[in-house]
Amino acid sequence: MMAKTSGIAACALASAMLIAASAAPAYAAGAPYKAPRNGFGQPDLSGTWSNETLTRMERQPQYGDRIVPTPEEIAAVEGLQAKKVEVGKSGVNDTFRAECETPAGAFNIQCAYDQAFFDDTSTMMRVGGQPRNSFITYPANGRIPRRPDKMPTGNAFGVGNTDNPENRGLPDRCLVGQNISTGALLNPTIYNNTYLFQQNKDAVVIVVEMSHDARTVRLNAKHDNIPRWFGDSVGHWEGDTLVVDTINFHPLQLGLNTPQLHLVERFTRVGPQRILYQFRVEDPGAYTAPWGGEYEFHAAKGLQYEYACHEGNHAMSGILAGARQEEEKARAGAALQPAKTGG
Repeated sequence: MMAKTSGIAACALASAMLIAASAAPAYAAGAPYKAPRNGFGQPDLSGTWSNETLTRMERQPQYGDRIVPTPEEIAAVEGLQAKKVEVGKSGVNDTFRAECETPAGAFNIQCAYDQAFFDDTSTMMRVGGQPRNSFITYPANGRIPRRPDKMPTGNAFGVGNTDNPENRGLPDRCLVGQNISTGALLNPTIYNNTYLFQQNKDAVVIVVEMSHDARTVRLNAKHDNIPRWFGDSVGHWEGDTLVVDTINFHPLQLGLNTPQLHLVERFTRVGPQRILYQFRVEDPGAYTAPWGGEYEFHAAKGLQYEYACHEGNHAMSGILAGARQEEEKARAGAALQPAKTGG
């Protein structure tokens, strides 16, 4: 156990150095921000933070190895979002109907809700003031280096048999979060993107709005050989940076990953209303190489409210109604078929 722990610590140190190097250009100018201290003398990360953004984890292929979009590309992305918000407020939802015509068996979460319900803000992510077209900074193409046998499929994301309630998963009932593809990695979704950070001398607790989950980071502790829901997270302070090392993820949270999943995160307050979040993911069973990146949290306005998803949740009834409609279409089609005659 000691050898394993030492190996993880060495890997975490190497990961931290690589992550820090990837962010250096964006924060090279000016004196570094000095984070305020809490009552325990720690850098104060407490408060409600948000990572809502139009930028996504992976880079679109047309950008290639270029992580900084041009002003024209930014205007196109942010302009389209502004138009969608305008349409959503008007109550007319036909403008973007064409892009929601998804082939049978495919999956497009962007078309599951009216635009008014989305919470992905109006701007692309900036890191140190620099616009970004992906969170991933390595590999250079900004894409997750998945093994061929670990490529996502429709069924991996809950697309499949919708005939009966027994076929559906817990996310349809709002009982577990729906973003489990990379374990504890904090990845924004289409809405509910606030995180409540709470600290004491022995732990940092991150309350995730989606879906009312609390993740505990034990400070100056050792890993237990016990799977935890979001993994076994232990942390320590390196100056103003909280470094979190996570292994031993619960099997139900692994998604496309394997028990070898290892996540290193760094939280650094870089301004009164900004936290730099950096991450590195390793899993030889799921990826051909380590990958990682960075983005910034910004201070959220107001408090984090209860994730009241189950109340008024129409997902299950809507899914089952769709299955009944498909059955009715099949019966109607069969009735129109000419009767077979003997010969």
